[in-house]
Amino acid sequence: MISIIIPVFNSEKTIETLVNNIEKTLENNYEFELILINDSSEDDSEKKCKELFQKYSNISLFSLSKNTGEHNAIMAGLNNCSGDYAVIMSDDLQHSTSALLELIKYGIKEKNNFDVVYTYYSKKKYGYFKNLGSKFNNLVANFLLAKPKNLYLSSFKFMNRFLISEIIKHQSPFTYIDGLILGTTNKIGKVKVEHNERLHGKSGYTLIKLLQLWSNMSTSFSIFPLRLSLLMGSVLSFAGFVLAIIFIINKLINNIFPTGSAAIFVAVTIFSGVILISVGLIGEYVGRMFISLNKKPQFVVRNSFKKKDNKK
Repeated sequence: MISIIIPVFNSEKTIETLVNNIEKTLENNYEFELILINDSSEDDSEKKCKELFQKYSNISLFSLSKNTGEHNAIMAGLNNCSGDYAVIMSDDLQHSTSALLELIKYGIKEKNNFDVVYTYYSKKKYGYFKNLGSKFNNLVANFLLAKPKNLYLSSFKFMNRFLISEIIKHQSPFTYIDGLILGTTNKIGKVKVEHNERLHGKSGYTLIKLLQLWSNMSTSFSIFPLRLSLLMGSVLSFAGFVLAIIFIINKLINNIFPTGSAAIFVAVTIFSGVILISVGLIGEYVGRMFISLNKKPQFVVRNSFKKKDNKK
């Protein structure tokens, strides 16, 4: 069985069309379930999802008590899916059902033997801001997560039960799905699919949410920022040590010692900045450890409507 996991946020105008299309496309091809995760939407998305739950017997709906972000909502879906495989796709109709069929066919081929299959697009049709964030996200992932350079970390992906079981072991509230995937397996495939224009609304990703995502990537799955601050501190300390030796030699040989408040101000500013950045990074890591140790949940389900209770 295949579990189709869809995080839902403010998609009252698209979710019904998406679900109807999926049902029509897959009903005669695969045994599947649909898992809708309402991430505390501010519109009538939950109402639409409940109507779909009543209409189709293979739908489960989980409504979260507060907005946790796409990746935590996906974790809610993975923790509640029962399929041998899972597909994660967005709720905005930019991932077509024909592309879904291509992804599933490619993913379940036994000869491929992939734990995860990412999609990539001949032409991405996101807005300017989302495209810019996506490019930066992939660039940062190359350094922090050792991502293969030719891999695009799409939100539209297929994974097997082995990978699902490993991912849901992660209990931290600071979730980055692709970081968990790259940290678990190197059996990664990719398939080219079409990408649709966004017809309704705008992307839920704001600058704040993108910064939170990059923060999760940086501090939850890598110690590279700490190593970078160590490197910066080492380089500046070495430079200061060399300059001190030069000043002493000049004083002994030429009786010249540099003066000037501007030079001192610049030096103090640089060193203070490095110290504050390093302390801030350490504080971020320690703060996340504190929050995780206090068992802050990844998500809280307010209401659940499971398919086994959905008798027609």
